[in-house]
Amino acid sequence: MAKIDESELGADFNYILRLADSDVDGLSRIGMGLTSIKGVGARTALAICEIAGVDKNKLGGHLTSEEQENIRSAIEEYPTKVPLWMLNRQRDLETGDELHLFSMDVTMTQDDDIARLRATKAYRGLRHAARKRVRGQRTRSNGRSGLTLGVQRKK
Repeated sequence: MAKIDESELGADFNYILRLADSDVDGLSRIGMGLTSIKGVGARTALAICEIAGVDKNKLGGHLTSEEQENIRSAIEEYPTKVPLWMLNRQRDLETGDELHLFSMDVTMTQDDDIARLRATKAYRGLRHAARKRVRGQRTRSNGRSGLTLGVQRKK
């Protein structure tokens, strides 16, 4: 990324934007700056910019208050405007709805899911409880923590 000159920014430049209970860097392009919101990846950020009608290459600090409101409303209506495969919470267990979670909702839902797995004594829940690898990775040689293991020399 090229170095940005302070004189090009202007007096009404916002260095930090507050969107979806997260701070977005105003010095980055809004298309990639939205990825600092938890639950928003690169593809989701570009889709939000398209729904809001905002140029994805515009610096976040140069957005007008109207454009910021458009992005906020696009984040709210995002689950209804995109195909189901772009959502991060399909067929929610409690409600059965198709959702897309942002910011703290992602963390709370993930914690709830892990607590449910632990309570039902599912294999994945036991692995989470023991702080071991959950997705079938090897544990014999990688991912070691704690005391070091090694070969001892003969005396």
